Amino acid sequence: MTPRTPADTGPAAASGQLSRLRSPHLLSAADLTPEEVLLILDTAGAMREVGTRPIKKVPALRGKTVVNLFFEPSTRTRTSFEIAEKRLSADALNIAASGSSVVKGETLADTARNLEAMAPDIIVIRHQASGACHLLADICSSRIVNAGDGMHEHPTQALLDLLTIRDHKPDFARLKVAIIGDLLHSRVMRSNVRLLTMLGADVWVCGPPTMMPAGIELQGVTATSSIDAAVEGADVVMMLRIQLERMSGHFFPSLREYHELFGLSAARLARARPDVIVMHPGPLNRGVEIASEVADGPYSVILEQVSNGVALRMAVLYLIAGVSEGVD
Repeated sequence: MTPRTPADTGPAAASGQLSRLRSPHLLSAADLTPEEVLLILDTAGAMREVGTRPIKKVPALRGKTVVNLFFEPSTRTRTSFEIAEKRLSADALNIAASGSSVVKGETLADTARNLEAMAPDIIVIRHQASGACHLLADICSSRIVNAGDGMHEHPTQALLDLLTIRDHKPDFARLKVAIIGDLLHSRVMRSNVRLLTMLGADVWVCGPPTMMPAGIELQGVTATSSIDAAVEGADVVMMLRIQLERMSGHFFPSLREYHELFGLSAARLARARPDVIVMHPGPLNRGVEIASEVADGPYSVILEQVSNGVALRMAVLYLIAGVSEGVD
């Protein structure tokens, strides 16, 4: 039985509300409208029911082929896309950089053209170069989903973050959201800022001055290098990983000093609202950006984020596949 989303039935459909995405691709959070964001979240909410069934599978994408093209290491994103595809009955093909012709010198464009010749329906790509997903969208007739491109964006992570926030705090316009950590290298931050400000949240970003993107205030956020100011009265605290693999210089003296100045401890978290939720996209650097007592504590929704990733990516694949044709 195909899952029937709130956009397919009930008041939304009867009133003519949005039921499909405008674009055949999901490349950037900036490409989405508020209505499309809510459609994706509502669809993901419906998809969660599939995960509670004895047989966790529906035929929504039966006969569709999805290629997962991952040029960067990944655990949560890759696994959740694979599980999402299997639950939707798609035929999934997984390609890692180490097992592809890239190691022989083939360019991304040539890899894309060869994949395109095999007629996949959807390509999910993660790549270290910003804009890689846009290159594929220009070359391929397949539908492209951005699973993270360099330091640019990670739209499905931001969408699952919004799904997790909405589970606890449904009115985004009344929220103070603090995003803290390695802002300069974070594609998660960029996608979250675009979506959260779009939905009316009061977004604060905090990190060392050396990791503060130039002109970030133009995105409609409040920027500070004081973690105490960022956490004060926050409804949501989202910590970011220190991305040492993307650093070519010295951005702070030591990991110990970073934790002292920008790590989230229980004492610092006490400045937030009593019903605060703590988030992290993973993987965690315990004792660096976040203390274990906070990561494993009662305010943490980190594992909820992981769980929501499957339903959210099911929703994205389902909606992307149905842009120009009905999903049976």
